[in-house]
Amino acid sequence: MATKKMSSSRRSGKPLDWQLAPAPESKDHVKIQEQYELFINGKWQKPKSGKYFDTINPANEQKLARIAEANDADVDAAVKAARRAYDTVWSKMPAAERAKYIYRIARLLQEKAREFAVIESMDGGKAIRESRDVDVPLAAAHFFYYAGWADKLKYAFPGNPGSGAGAPRPLGVAGQVIPWNFPLLMAAWKLAPALACGNTVVLKPAETTPLTALKLAELLQEAELPDGVVNIVTGAGATGAAVVNHPDVNKIAFTGSTNVGKIIQRATAGTGKKLTLELGGKAANIIFADATIDQAVEGIINGIYFNQGHVCCAGSRLYVEEGVYDEVVRKLKHRMRSLVVGDPLDKNTDIGAINSREQLGTINKYLKIGVADGGEMYQPACDLPGKGFWCRPTLFTNVAQSARIAQEEIFGPVLAIQTFRTVDEVIQKANNTPYGLSAGVWTDKGSKIFNLTNKLRAGVIWANTFNKFDPTSPFGGYKESGYGREGGVHGLGAYLNLN
Repeated sequence: MATKKMSSSRRSGKPLDWQLAPAPESKDHVKIQEQYELFINGKWQKPKSGKYFDTINPANEQKLARIAEANDADVDAAVKAARRAYDTVWSKMPAAERAKYIYRIARLLQEKAREFAVIESMDGGKAIRESRDVDVPLAAAHFFYYAGWADKLKYAFPGNPGSGAGAPRPLGVAGQVIPWNFPLLMAAWKLAPALACGNTVVLKPAETTPLTALKLAELLQEAELPDGVVNIVTGAGATGAAVVNHPDVNKIAFTGSTNVGKIIQRATAGTGKKLTLELGGKAANIIFADATIDQAVEGIINGIYFNQGHVCCAGSRLYVEEGVYDEVVRKLKHRMRSLVVGDPLDKNTDIGAINSREQLGTINKYLKIGVADGGEMYQPACDLPGKGFWCRPTLFTNVAQSARIAQEEIFGPVLAIQTFRTVDEVIQKANNTPYGLSAGVWTDKGSKIFNLTNKLRAGVIWANTFNKFDPTSPFGGYKESGYGREGGVHGLGAYLNLN
């Protein structure tokens, strides 16, 4: 591995801190290029199609940059670069050396955290507090975590000598397609374990939020990652399809909608490609009468209004035990009135802009459906900016189990509330959904927690908290929420040949 002179900050010996200093609340502190090319084989390359598209700030509808649109030929060049890097450099490099590169990426991401946080909020619309305190620190934490695993894979997956299985081996080239709700964090979730296991990557970010992935490409150059180990191609669905369908890609990792996940599943069937899917969700958040109500209300607010509800594991269905229903709804409405909707770069903002005009249209459609189905809609009174894409935090009461807002993923700041009387009733209601990604349980009784966690069909279940993530913990779902796990040791297995 090439050596690089360390800056004084790296030589200082100060302990690493994942909770970073506040990000600047101004775009003047960041550098966004007017135009971004494709990142292939360690270099910026113009698209063979000659086509570009704009990425805009959803808070004011202003253009941020022109982005290259990759076609099949561009994706083919990226896959070939990844294959060369895999065959000649990355798979042959000692694991401890690979770990140094991954660790360096993590450290550089920490050093540039303020810039990444501002760009993430400008491109995606999320509140700067979330980008600064959650997305960027957690992305760095994933790189740190998997850097530590790179030379220890044989201990995590020792194999069974009787079965003839040898040491775990990388798969080869991984194609990774990530969504627009957590662009940088999803890139880290996928890149870090893939690189630690010895794979090379072609990454396709969402077309509405490509900037932090492209900024990450600049960081990879600064980290002196060997050319071709990570390639980043931008574009819309056709670009993602080219990655999925390329015959020399060994592994596909996709996070996004259930409908697109089903298309990818059909496309990869019979190809021998390894596949993991992290898809939609309609999480049940369950409050028992013995819960600490004020704590639960804060958890509900975080569970549904965090990141404007653009969260696959959002607690979008709330089940409240009848005895505390009135109290919970009253306190929820009171808390919602204190939420600040507005400029994502304002440190006081709680709810930023909806990611796109299209997504705002989808949310508004569901608001009308909820009212038409008999739901009683509540939104706190607040002024919304004149430009951009905005939605007030919303809750519905008097919601039937069969109502579309209780069954379909809205992907916005919309909460559907129902009541229950018995444990068996709420388990049946919570499981009555095509999804199975996450759930939450609020109670003072440990026995109830263990009872429900054994019976709820959800991949991730939080108890007396919600939306807590850690790189050491696996994440994934059941049913139409996908299959496979990301995070923790489980996230390594998805990028290894263990036969």
